[in-house]
Amino acid sequence: MNKVTYLAVCFLINTTFAQEAFHNFGNVQIHDQGKVGFHMDVINDGTFDQNLGFTGFYNTQNNITVSGSNRPVFYDVEIDVIDDLFLEVSLGVANFQEFVNGRVQTPRDQVDVSLDYINDAPYSGESDSRYVDGYASMTGALDFTFPIGDDFRLRPMSVESEAAINTSKGAYFFENPNTPNFFSGSFNTDNFENLLYGVSRFEFWDLDGDTETRVTLTWDDNSNIPTLVDNLENLRVVGWDKTRNQWVNLGNTSFQGDLNSGNITSDLIIPDNYEILTFGSSEILLDGDLEIFTGVSPNGDGENDVFRIQGIDQFPDNELSIFNRWGVEVYNKKGYDNSWGGISEGRTTIAKGEELPVGTYYYVLKLGSGQKDRAGYLYITR
Repeated sequence: MNKVTYLAVCFLINTTFAQEAFHNFGNVQIHDQGKVGFHMDVINDGTFDQNLGFTGFYNTQNNITVSGSNRPVFYDVEIDVIDDLFLEVSLGVANFQEFVNGRVQTPRDQVDVSLDYINDAPYSGESDSRYVDGYASMTGALDFTFPIGDDFRLRPMSVESEAAINTSKGAYFFENPNTPNFFSGSFNTDNFENLLYGVSRFEFWDLDGDTETRVTLTWDDNSNIPTLVDNLENLRVVGWDKTRNQWVNLGNTSFQGDLNSGNITSDLIIPDNYEILTFGSSEILLDGDLEIFTGVSPNGDGENDVFRIQGIDQFPDNELSIFNRWGVEVYNKKGYDNSWGGISEGRTTIAKGEELPVGTYYYVLKLGSGQKDRAGYLYITR
């Protein structure tokens, strides 16, 4: 888009346009053919949220600040500010937003100030030097990836469409969870539940929302994933549980990439139950002869179609029980032989013979022959 330096707006009440800032005290609207280019600070103490047309923020030498008592909402937005666009009040995007130069910085100690993507507004142009440095929010009906980062690194986080119905908000922090700069407490990475073996000390995300969703986190070579796992099947999304005040396992329903870069998707969670999110490890090796693969995707593609326990044939007297999140047994078999594909077959199950829904389940494996029982979580995806 070409930069514009003129105002094509309808001034309905009193506004002030000074050399230092555009200051709205009244009711201003950009019409559908209007184009506005702001080269200086914007202060909105009036009504400025019924805009159509195009709005650009431009400065090749300095930053621009948006402040005031009311959130402005623009339709199409272009950001080309070499020293960043600073938000002291939230700014809404109703249709489309493009990053050209600079970041959008929001105060990390004020969660209520964010760049807001409204009605599934998309964006483009994000990179390691162009992203939201702080909090972004979204509202809509589609899956969404937050264009967030820190320390000149874009580190997206994604949520599913269900979370878009009610507003979700997120930010990325390239900080040690043990000593966070913008939270009142700390998150001891040595305090985790038994199903975990370690928690990242290098970074974390804050995700706010009250609707159940899967969350996808990303990593790069600065995430130091090899300090947690050698095999990505052992990697987990973990969250600081607000009730238990410890790190808990939020699953690994899928992952892509390698130890230097990639992404991982959690089980279904309610974000507001967790203070922050990051990476953790959960070993799948039980001993030298037995290995449990906790991801089950019974979709007929020949990969992970059944719950597989490598080496189980060495323990013919085994018994496997699987329970849903409410503790109802959905499967039981003596002499398990790597044959269960996510079908409800428990002795107390009502919907016997039906496919179990996607989600987290708990297994108990009795090996017999004086061997220690094994237990843990598995994850069904389709």
